[in-house]
Amino acid sequence: MESVAAVSAADRDSLPARLADRAVCIGPAPAGQSYLRPEVLVAAARGTGCDAIHPGYGFLSERAAFQRLCTDAGLTFVGPDADAIEQMGDKIRAIAVARKAGVPVVPGKNPIGAVDEFLTAADQVGYPCLIKAAAGGGGRGMRVVRRAGEGAVALQSAQAEAKAAFGDGTLYMEKYIERARHVEIQILADAHGNVCHLFERDCSVQRRHQKLIEEAPSPSLSPRLRSEMAQAALALARAARYRNAGTVEFVYDVEAERFYFLEMNTRVQVEHPVTEAVTGIDIVQEQLRIAAGEPLSFGQPDVRLDGHAIECRINAEDAWKGFLPSPGTITQWDVPRAEGIRVDTHCERGYRVPPFYDSMIAKVISHGRTREEAIARMRSCLASFGVGGVATTVPFLRKAIAHPRFEQGEVTTTWVERELLSDIGAQANG
Repeated sequence: MESVAAVSAADRDSLPARLADRAVCIGPAPAGQSYLRPEVLVAAARGTGCDAIHPGYGFLSERAAFQRLCTDAGLTFVGPDADAIEQMGDKIRAIAVARKAGVPVVPGKNPIGAVDEFLTAADQVGYPCLIKAAAGGGGRGMRVVRRAGEGAVALQSAQAEAKAAFGDGTLYMEKYIERARHVEIQILADAHGNVCHLFERDCSVQRRHQKLIEEAPSPSLSPRLRSEMAQAALALARAARYRNAGTVEFVYDVEAERFYFLEMNTRVQVEHPVTEAVTGIDIVQEQLRIAAGEPLSFGQPDVRLDGHAIECRINAEDAWKGFLPSPGTITQWDVPRAEGIRVDTHCERGYRVPPFYDSMIAKVISHGRTREEAIARMRSCLASFGVGGVATTVPFLRKAIAHPRFEQGEVTTTWVERELLSDIGAQANG
């Protein structure tokens, strides 16, 4: 297959632009003038003779209108159809589909509008509770409410943030699970009735609801729970008549040993390499097969777990300064090459990290026969990963991977903010 990379002026000389068979500039550096202009992307695709558009995992990847625009222009959108994107993108509709499919959902109420409505629902569900944006993601429009007196302010600020970020201020509320793990199931579905899961990923190492480290399989699930969660994900995908790659996300209550549906991401995930490492299945290749009308190249009995994999997201941020973004020119780029290590990146020495986009500059994936071996390989890789010219999260990730809580597989979604950063601060002051 030939590839055409659509790039902004800031990315014209980037590594992806040079690796592609062809690159076409779609506008100035700001995303609103380039990557977020669907009509420009479609025109560029048609003008360069493309058959399909793969939206990746950012920008327009979960925009139903973009999928329809591609289809109307005679282009294949490498992903689900617009109806599935809309259905799963609206969290309230997605919860309704999950309920109908028999998938457990977090106790709550949707939608919520007035403060009185929220307070009544919160009294029924119990505090603490969580306000979430119906059209949201990435932690925006999300607020934890621990007592009734916080409800009015939390509701107002969540609604304002959701409207600014997604153009939709609709909110819903659910019970907040204090000791929770974030576990998600990767699924693939073709147009021939085949729907398969590729087991789970544990994404519990987060800061402000943003994933930092992911691993597969989860160190916290029993075989019974793993099977139940996978079957729930398949049931949801079938109920939604889903096609292509998708990720069904669950919150796992550690104390109750129960899981609940959170949402479904209708795109390939940043953390998909850990699943590829432990299953040997190329998810993007399968996406292209499905989009071309072909069946999956495997069946469910063919999917087996092989060892353990961990992914660390490396961002151009200074973790010791509140994860402040650090754009600039990379003066040193020493990427380790070792057995069981994969590095996905668009960076190299001399590359200028722009201030316009997400700050992720690399993903490091380690794979081992056991979780202990995967951790050891990741620690060794991060120890020799050298970047100069910009601050990165590598020093923070070294601390996280070496922490006893992580090594023992005991982290929850609040571990980074409640414990890890405090421990690091105490060590620095000591």
